[in-house]
Amino acid sequence: MNKRHALVAAALAGLCATSASSAADHDAAAAGDKEKCYGVAKAGQNDCASSDGAHSCAGQAASDRLPTEWAYVAKGTCEQAGGALKPVKAGKKTASPAKQQS
Repeated sequence: MNKRHALVAAALAGLCATSASSAADHDAAAAGDKEKCYGVAKAGQNDCASSDGAHSCAGQAASDRLPTEWAYVAKGTCEQAGGALKPVKAGKKTASPAKQQS
């Protein structure tokens, strides 16, 4: 690699590092304005693992408003939206929406 390629590579690496650090700063600031809210996530729109261990990834909620699924919401709005700030305990069984209607 000649000097010109090395300079271009170094400039691009610096640009990428600057972009990544400013994105991380933005995410950290945004996370400070949000809180985990259980029971408000729509099907397939949860933010991470379920509290009962049913799955370990985002986007895997089986149905709307399960009490074991969570999503980030603006601080102070969780309970207004019908959610809870604490997860359902792992040993506690929850009725599925179909069984509640019987």
